[in-house]
Amino acid sequence: MNHESTVVVESKEAPGVSFTIARMSFARRVELMRRVRELARRAEFLEADQEPAAKMDAALLQAEIDRLYVAWGLRSVSGLELDGQPATVDALLESGPEELFREALSAVRAETGLSGAERKN
Repeated sequence: MNHESTVVVESKEAPGVSFTIARMSFARRVELMRRVRELARRAEFLEADQEPAAKMDAALLQAEIDRLYVAWGLRSVSGLELDGQPATVDALLESGPEELFREALSAVRAETGLSGAERKN
């Protein structure tokens, strides 16, 4: 048996761009759950509040969770330059096109194998 700890996903948004995504392992699942747990609890609490400020805070926490997923699971980006330099994970997070960030997020979440409810917990 040969197990690869990463998988390469080709971008549908930008031909020639690919994402190297870390595959899930037991230890990585525990790490991710620990990192997301408190943010998700706070976001769920705020989502239940009817005040606009609470809804905005909940949306901000969800964006932080999304960023955490990408930072945790995206190992590299290939075929993309940002400001004339080869893209890195950090550069994609900071100044990359949002549609590629969203696509990387989708690829990471697909690789985690977590359902929507599990991601919230």
